[in-house]
Amino acid sequence: MTSRQVITLFFLLIFGCNAALAEVLPHSSENALNWLKKMAEAPTQYNYSGTFVYYAEGHIEASRTIHKIDKTGQHEKIEVLDGTPRIVFRNNDEMRCYLPESKKAYSEKRWFRKFFPDLLPQSSNEIDNNYHVKETKRERIANHESQVVLLTPRDSLRYGQQFWVDMQTGLLLKVAVVEGSEIIEQFAFVQIEIDKEIHSDMLQPDPSLLTPDWQAIELVSSILNEGELKWQVKTLPRGFKKLVEMKRNLIDKSTLVDHIALSDGLATVSIFIEPIVKDAPTPVPGFFTSRGAINIYVRILGDNKITTVGEVPLKTIKLIGDSVYKQE
Repeated sequence: MTSRQVITLFFLLIFGCNAALAEVLPHSSENALNWLKKMAEAPTQYNYSGTFVYYAEGHIEASRTIHKIDKTGQHEKIEVLDGTPRIVFRNNDEMRCYLPESKKAYSEKRWFRKFFPDLLPQSSNEIDNNYHVKETKRERIANHESQVVLLTPRDSLRYGQQFWVDMQTGLLLKVAVVEGSEIIEQFAFVQIEIDKEIHSDMLQPDPSLLTPDWQAIELVSSILNEGELKWQVKTLPRGFKKLVEMKRNLIDKSTLVDHIALSDGLATVSIFIEPIVKDAPTPVPGFFTSRGAINIYVRILGDNKITTVGEVPLKTIKLIGDSVYKQE
């Protein structure tokens, strides 16, 4: 049996098991899904401020967040307290990221970037199709009583999730991304105040970030109509849908990059296609794993580099990346 036949047989076995698993798991209860709804709505209803930690592969990083709701929408400041300094200010979907070491400030639309604890889309109708949602125990997180909600994937194309949701407000207090019994990454508040008054001046950049020696860089994007982008995804993995096609300019990129975004209602995958620049170092194809749940797959097709990035297992990233093709 050839190597290709072995690989084909492996995938047939995997997907056959996935189908059986999908039949075993029942529909999620309405109560369990209501916790997700409360969790999605909480950042649009409550002020909060606190300190949370990110943990993955032995790495711990603390950040401070301030989040305010008023008649004009959501306003937020997130400051990373460990390692390289980074400060993000957000007014609804307009973001500005300050990097003090390089004295650069990048502004862009938020698009699909999610910041803890605001991790769920407002509409979570697709989640039950891809995950079984179940209420489990109750635990105290950062001195707040929480309901633990477990999301078990209905196949092996996505990670599981565990949410700790504040009993009173629905705000997410802790999340763990899991693969089987292994915890891949976690975010958790260690201190938080919810529904307290927050003054607007707490969400303004420090004067030291506004001096003339800072370089302001605007990252622009343009949304395209369905099918307008020449690059398309031939076969989407079960449960994934296309969110948008666009052209973007990204940090340290000299030309516009084609961008296709996909989601299964919880996990997001982005595909970036860019021409290989003449005389530039030759891109290295293959798998690249960043810390935590984000995986990266690079593929070369003709004179183009296709980079697929997402919070899904490596095999899902490869399925998507290998399905990208150019329409003639």
